Amino acid sequence: MADFYVKDAAKHRHKLRQLKPDLAKAFSDFSDAVFKDGALDSKTKNLIALAVGHVTQCPWCIDGHTRAAKRLGASDEQIAEAVFVAMEMRAGAAFTHSAIAMAATEDHSD
Repeated sequence: MADFYVKDAAKHRHKLRQLKPDLAKAFSDFSDAVFKDGALDSKTKNLIALAVGHVTQCPWCIDGHTRAAKRLGASDEQIAEAVFVAMEMRAGAAFTHSAIAMAATEDHSD
């Protein structure tokens, strides 16, 4: 996978894990537990994470969770649909937050 923001990102993440191995392991264990089959299966959880990755605009999340979802049997159509859910959530949030701007136009007279 490409380094999206910093050169040698993997090297820098390795440094972080070396500096705080106990916290890095705790995070890794938490992540593993979250993505295990439960009330939602792992494929569904990865599709959710793929959509969230688009909303938070995390290229590593998008790449990793797309690959995981595919490995777990997600179809290209399911992945595309998850992306469209993310698109709607971003656009929907912009639309609903427009009420703040519209309210401000009434609160400030020139």
